[in-house]
Amino acid sequence: MLFHVRMNVNLPPSMPQEEAAQLKKTEKELAQRLQSEGKWRHLWRIAGQYANVSIFDVESVDELHALLTSLPLFPYMQIEVMPLCRHPSSIRNNDR
Repeated sequence: MLFHVRMNVNLPPSMPQEEAAQLKKTEKELAQRLQSEGKWRHLWRIAGQYANVSIFDVESVDELHALLTSLPLFPYMQIEVMPLCRHPSSIRNNDR
């Protein structure tokens, strides 16, 4: 199942820089591992914002939920999820 996910990150201004840097480092490592595994298919930064748009390819909504809630920055995110399905006018034979 494909999902379009927008993540807006809002770290508290009072968070110590060292703590924020460690959270970001751990987040990056997990995001890159999930991309290597094919679960996090695309990741784009939204210019001028601490936000991204991503495409996830997972087996279920439950798997997506577990994956998103496992992100180190999850407690500081506002997340919007949109399930995707093939458009009848698409010229592509598959979702790869």
